[in-house]
Amino acid sequence: MSSPLPPLKLSSPATKEFWPLEVLYEDADLLAINKPAKFLSSPDRYDKERPSLMGLIHRDITRGARWLNERGLSYLTNVHRLDFEASGILLLAKSKPALVHLVNQFGAKQPINRYLAVVHGMPENDEFEASVKLSPHPSRPEIMVASPKHGKFSVTQFKVLERFSGYTLLACLPLTGQTHQIRVHLRTLGHPVVADILYGGRTFFLSELKSDYRLKPGREEHPLLGRVALHSSDLEIRQPTTGALVRIHSQEPKDIRVALKYLRHHAAL
Repeated sequence: MSSPLPPLKLSSPATKEFWPLEVLYEDADLLAINKPAKFLSSPDRYDKERPSLMGLIHRDITRGARWLNERGLSYLTNVHRLDFEASGILLLAKSKPALVHLVNQFGAKQPINRYLAVVHGMPENDEFEASVKLSPHPSRPEIMVASPKHGKFSVTQFKVLERFSGYTLLACLPLTGQTHQIRVHLRTLGHPVVADILYGGRTFFLSELKSDYRLKPGREEHPLLGRVALHSSDLEIRQPTTGALVRIHSQEPKDIRVALKYLRHHAAL
């Protein structure tokens, strides 16, 4: 078994937070990291002081951080984005030519980018598809809505991986790359992502599953899943220099694993 790749060590003096980010894959052109939930991919357009992956990387490039020098890097930028609350694979390019090649692949819909989602309800079919034109909400641009006349085309394929009483684990394959696409599609289908408050989901508590659940006096129940239950699990991309197929995998994070464990124990069909 090969030894793990050294992590990216990012920190924010402003918030006193530290992120040892797992590296899932690395070669001369590519670096794929395992983005944790509730961590911005790119700087916030309204709050420049809010920590983000690319904001901290660019700061470290400017100051010549050790982890970059150890890798011989002076350039590193994201090829795509993940939602703030989503976790999983985020691909970075080590040079401008590599970035252009990878962006062109994404633009040509060549990469296979699979997600896992825990959703409310039980879809009727084991495999299904959603196709909706999407555009920003006219008064709340952070929200995407169906817009048959003015929206951009989007399509996602879904496959049931596991069914529970009241919940389902899905594999999601977006064939286009619109903002919040998977989340809006699932809401449109009547199966919003668990804890996706923005698009109709509800926070997930153990007390919903255990009829004999008792909370000690003075204690507050914490959610099993308090963030959007969406995880980028698999990415297939062509290596920019060699053209070889690169497959990258990210195991579901602890919070989703724990939620699935309790669903299997208390809500199995």
